[in-house]
Amino acid sequence: MLDSVRWWGTVCWFGAMAIVPLSAAEPKSETWKSLFDGKSLAGWKITRFGGEGEVKVEAGRIVLDYGNSLTGITYTRAFPKTNYEIELEASRLAGTDFFCALTFPVADSHASLILGGWGGTVVGISSIDGQDASENETTQYQRFEEKRWYHVRVRVTPKKIQVWLDKKPIIDQSIEGRKIGTRPEVDLSKPLGIATWETRGAVRKIRYRRLTPKARPATSSPAPAGDGKSR
Repeated sequence: MLDSVRWWGTVCWFGAMAIVPLSAAEPKSETWKSLFDGKSLAGWKITRFGGEGEVKVEAGRIVLDYGNSLTGITYTRAFPKTNYEIELEASRLAGTDFFCALTFPVADSHASLILGGWGGTVVGISSIDGQDASENETTQYQRFEEKRWYHVRVRVTPKKIQVWLDKKPIIDQSIEGRKIGTRPEVDLSKPLGIATWETRGAVRKIRYRRLTPKARPATSSPAPAGDGKSR
């Protein structure tokens, strides 16, 4: 009888571990550090893509106006290459293409998270093994409402790129043995930048934190992408 009780207790313990929510298994990290003071472009510069639209700070947000084709900003201060998280809020104010292309370091390379590309609904990472956000295993589709704020969080470790949208896990991409890169159009966004494509967008509440290199991995991971369904 005692052995049965012990066995059942062990099963219950492992079962409970399997459903631990992500917030209860977050990796160890430093405190969040703001990358935008809400009043100026301090620490950022306007990205000179050629044909870029107006960039201005108003009402605690950075507004990226229509460009021909890209409008963006690039961070000018030191930023980690791995073991970090970055988060922000982004909004499509008008237009039908991506309102946030967040380009970020991945070790000695870079990648871009695309929100609302290729006609307005594509979400994914550009690029993996030369395939961009519209054609690799991170590709998925979501309808984005105009003038609504979307919360974005990206985690980069030596093994993975993970993404949350409105605090829901959407991408859990292994990068071991994969070639990570960006499309040439956003090369000027490196090492850290945000851009829009023929769309008026806005971002705010940009911040990051470093992760402990030996942090315990999250129990709950973002769901696999590419179910092919609009949300």
